[in-house]
Amino acid sequence: MTNWTIEERRQIWNKGQVVPGYDPTMWRKDQCGAFIKWDKYGDRSDRYNNGWEIDHIKPDSFGGPDTISNARPLQWYNNASRQNGRLTCPVTAKEK
Repeated sequence: MTNWTIEERRQIWNKGQVVPGYDPTMWRKDQCGAFIKWDKYGDRSDRYNNGWEIDHIKPDSFGGPDTISNARPLQWYNNASRQNGRLTCPVTAKEK
């Protein structure tokens, strides 16, 4: 597991989807469409919370590098649910 600095985390956070009407410094959506919240980094307290983690796009187990270009923000359960290096998106968000 990489120990990302705050600046690196911010750069990776900025890869998340900006959601109109929400403060982009606090709220984004991950690649699955799940809401994530900046101050919930590393929070796994509830499967459907807004906790997020940094995911290796190409997993390190498949030779992916520990670089910002190979990293993305993912809701924690989406990250934990990857199968054979593929994203499965069990947590998403519905627009109102």
